[in-house]
Amino acid sequence: MPRYVVEREFPTGFRPPEQERGVLELIEVNRMEDVNWVHSYVSVDRKKTFCVYDAPSPEAIRRANQRSRLPLTCITEVRMFDPYSLR
Repeated sequence: MPRYVVEREFPTGFRPPEQERGVLELIEVNRMEDVNWVHSYVSVDRKKTFCVYDAPSPEAIRRANQRSRLPLTCITEVRMFDPYSLR
């Protein structure tokens, strides 16, 4: 399945869901579109997140994102590259 990085901007700063239930709801919404949230990075100033997803398409991510009511700046398909992949 393709992997994507989703960039989001939070002008007033990112605040994670306050309860585990909020995260579980995000996971369930994603599952409805066959989207799997792998992990996220948050900028030091908390104005941006960079979220890694496995999904069938950018459109599936957009649909899940609309249901979750999260901001979305851009979606980029990526491939893994690290120092160990050079061997």
